[in-house]
Amino acid sequence: MKVLVTGTAGFIGSALAMRLLDRGDEVIGVDNLNDYYDVNLKLARLDRIKDHAGFTEVRADIADRAVMEETFARHKPQRVVNLAAQAGVRYSLENPHAYVETNLVGFINILEGCRHHGVEHLVYASSSSVYGANTTMPFTVHDNVDHPMSLYAASKKANELMAHTYSSLYGLPTAGLRFFTVYGPWGRPDMALFMFTRNILEGKPIDVFNYGQHRRDFTYIDDIVEGVIRTLDKVAEPNPEWSGDNPDSASSFAPYRLYNIGNNQPVELLHYIQVLEDCLGRKAEKNLLPLQPGDVPDTYADVQDLVADVGYRPATPVEQGVENFVRWYRDFYQV
Repeated sequence: MKVLVTGTAGFIGSALAMRLLDRGDEVIGVDNLNDYYDVNLKLARLDRIKDHAGFTEVRADIADRAVMEETFARHKPQRVVNLAAQAGVRYSLENPHAYVETNLVGFINILEGCRHHGVEHLVYASSSSVYGANTTMPFTVHDNVDHPMSLYAASKKANELMAHTYSSLYGLPTAGLRFFTVYGPWGRPDMALFMFTRNILEGKPIDVFNYGQHRRDFTYIDDIVEGVIRTLDKVAEPNPEWSGDNPDSASSFAPYRLYNIGNNQPVELLHYIQVLEDCLGRKAEKNLLPLQPGDVPDTYADVQDLVADVGYRPATPVEQGVENFVRWYRDFYQV
């Protein structure tokens, strides 16, 4: 297939592009290489795929309407995976406009490109953050998610609503993937595992929010990518049993689906840190701090819909995933 992947210099996007190229797909990769975090890391991720015969790089911002129209018209992708986004819950408190520009304006450009160029299937990144103030565990895609706790979460919920509109108006098959705390080699420097590793190795204290009592459904990068590919390969279909009298949030009369991709085994943050300490052979000095605005105490994914529809359940234990990350970190930064 010819697949347009946005965010190919990103953590998930670069790993996905590699997998698609390895199986013989053609990838048109879109990324603007913004400086939200270390651009050199983004360039290093791109170095792994840029010379592949099946890869075409488009250095562009998805919020640039004219460039995205031209990209769809020129390359005519069969399927699209939209991973480009302004990420981060805490950063959305400081720079809300960035989330509107990329996550909303950028996403409408993707939807319009898919609509006007006959794209067979759009898969896009949502987030576990959409569950917001929900406390019933595990989180299920069939629950109402109308109480986001950050603008980042609100922008991802908006993506799901926008996608449904295009699925219902234009018959565009769309699938939204709610990712749960993705980690692993080539990860993002603004995420806990990366920051903890750097500080511990440098002998600096780590900030541990909610006094370490967070529980997170940490999901390994390879599991995420496998879930994305399986979803991409199974084009979203209408739910023949859907009823407006008792509307199901995760499906529709239109070709629209939502899935959680999480490890289905929440881990307390203090245990996660202990696993990291064991892998590094060093103890962390911890600054125990209260819960930050916008954060939620726990995440826990119900993945039954993913299992039922695409036959996949993430399963990498944190002990293995963290060890793989530490090995990569030491090699990449020569520590």
